[in-house]
Amino acid sequence: MKLTNLFFTILIVAVTTTFVGCSNDDDDTMAQVRVNGTVLFDDGDDFNGDVDGDFTGNGGSAARTFIWLNNLTTADYNADITATAEGSFNMMVLDADGNTVLNRSLNGAVEPDSFSGVTDAGTSGVWSVTITVNSFNGDGSFSLSEGD
Repeated sequence: MKLTNLFFTILIVAVTTTFVGCSNDDDDTMAQVRVNGTVLFDDGDDFNGDVDGDFTGNGGSAARTFIWLNNLTTADYNADITATAEGSFNMMVLDADGNTVLNRSLNGAVEPDSFSGVTDAGTSGVWSVTITVNSFNGDGSFSLSEGD
């Protein structure tokens, strides 16, 4: 019983800390990143198979990292934003050896508002994906799947 109470206390503290970190005293800006329907509060969440994510913000910033099992040496990717003002979205992907195989950005209120393609070749295994939105006003989506 005590272990369960400890778990819930830690969970409540983590959620409270996350929401406090998403806003400031000047206004209620926020940014949120979700992967496969799961809000990413802490770095280190892990996913297998195709990854579909989305993000939204009203001027806030967030950076979230998750790990992804890629059994191949490349990945197909795409991203699309609908931004009402300046701000940025960035997707950085590292292979199993920690080498950058993708580092692409989109800026709000300017074209292009999407990108897609195949990452550089890397080492298969557990890859790291970091999604960053800065001063982002709008929404968007991204996806990753094992390459050819």
